[in-house]
Amino acid sequence: QVQIVESGGGLVQPGGSLRLSCAVSGLYLRDYAVWWYRQAPGQEREMIATISSNGAVTSFGDSVKGRFTISEDNARNTVYLQMNDLKLEDTALYYCYIPTRRENYRGQGTQVTVSL
Repeated sequence: QVQIVESGGGLVQPGGSLRLSCAVSGLYLRDYAVWWYRQAPGQEREMIATISSNGAVTSFGDSVKGRFTISEDNARNTVYLQMNDLKLEDTALYYCYIPTRRENYRGQGTQVTVSL
């Protein structure tokens, strides 16, 4: 059974940083690409970042380029999203998404709130 657990969210002031974790069990991250998405109330889902199965290729949404990075620790089967210079508009529920041939998986998400 595949389980995805995101953590690391919280309340932060503009300009601050957070590191989100996406811990996965039931499949090996070295075999799958991982996406981070976010969704704010009343808004469309937005792709934030993705990392390839071997960790060699990453890409980011335009709104977070230069501020966010994504990395993977295969020993811990965990993907990280480092978020720097956070802005008010980064407030959202952040979650991991892993598509496979059999099924697509996502976690419950972790809330990030950027506020003065």
